[in-house]
Amino acid sequence: MNERRHVSLNLNVRGMGQSATLAINERCRTLKREGRTIYNLGLGQSPFPVPDPVVDALREAAAEKDYLPVKGLRELRGAVADYHTEHSRIEAHPDGVIIGPGSKELMFLVQLAFYGEIIVTSPCWVSYQPQARIIGRKVSRIHTTWETQWKVTADQLRRSFAVVQDDYRPRLLVLNYPANPTGLTYSVEELRAIADVCREYQTIVLSDEIYGRLHHGGQHESIAQFYPENTIISSGLSKWCGAGGWRLGTFCFPPNLYWLLDALATVASETYTSVCAPIQYAAIRAFRGGVQIERYLAHARRILRALGTQCAEVLRSARVRVCQPDGAFYLWLDFSPFAEVLGQRGTNNGAHFCNQLLEDTGVAILPGGAFARSRQELTARLAYVDFDGAQALAASEHVPLHEELPANFATQYCERVVRGVTRLAEWLHA
Repeated sequence: MNERRHVSLNLNVRGMGQSATLAINERCRTLKREGRTIYNLGLGQSPFPVPDPVVDALREAAAEKDYLPVKGLRELRGAVADYHTEHSRIEAHPDGVIIGPGSKELMFLVQLAFYGEIIVTSPCWVSYQPQARIIGRKVSRIHTTWETQWKVTADQLRRSFAVVQDDYRPRLLVLNYPANPTGLTYSVEELRAIADVCREYQTIVLSDEIYGRLHHGGQHESIAQFYPENTIISSGLSKWCGAGGWRLGTFCFPPNLYWLLDALATVASETYTSVCAPIQYAAIRAFRGGVQIERYLAHARRILRALGTQCAEVLRSARVRVCQPDGAFYLWLDFSPFAEVLGQRGTNNGAHFCNQLLEDTGVAILPGGAFARSRQELTARLAYVDFDGAQALAASEHVPLHEELPANFATQYCERVVRGVTRLAEWLHA
């Protein structure tokens, strides 16, 4: 009987495990219950609390119980459109916005609805490829390197597109920045050049900007301003608003792509129906912003900038190849300089490296293989989020925003992250 059930399992799902980011979190919880000291630098969850004005708005909306429109509450769609008009420098309209139960679900639906080639850059977020596999779609990968700071270049794109004789087949390029897993972003010049290539080959861009407001300098730029006619902007509450568990994501479409928006809405109507009503009402307050929320963001960025800088410096001193992060809360680590030494220890792939690191030190990071890299590659993602965000924000409030945080701030208020990174560096040279 059990074998029969196994045979009937969808071939696209067979053999798939839990999302790597969620799996590492569960493993860390298990090890902690066993009494181990664990430094959870695996799951990329915002350490900061949801801003008070947004929490207050949710409290006031707790009694809202009705099903809302499939595309989302009209007032919220208007707030999201206004947000992108201001911050993405485009002419956004409420009719072009759809609200989903997390941007992750919307990304799944767009892959389901779009009949064409899906292109991702490697390394990339852990769920892009598994989502495509579930649907039965093929994903094309463009590999990036240390030399280009793990970013795709316009020349790479052009070469990739030109290989296929049918130059104008439907394509959708997923571009994430500041990036998970690298913490790096694109300059205006780089975005403009990529936009030119995508326009030449009539490629739709899904611009995943979920970390945009966590650009460490508050200077995020969207490719949509250079390619407004064919860019979908993805955002939500999980990262900049600290509300991952609220599960609210947004997609903003240009009029040229309303046909794809309508297709997503059709699938949504037959699956999740609509997003939780109280969360949608509270999200209006989040996207409208204001002084309190901007101040919250300024302090969060400053903390992440100080911590990311310190972590990168510790690791570079230990001869790990790592770039200075531009935003989000990730570092992409390249341990190839240690390949010979690690090989002598019996470690010759990323998964074994991360497992041994966790076993020996209690430091949890994710191997590059989880992010569409070769499983043999000695790369990994480190999320510098294992600290009390509320305590760090309160401490940052005592330092004027025009000043840098004290040199010992990260060590004092983000101690678990700093200790974990230090243990990693020491383990490499043990």
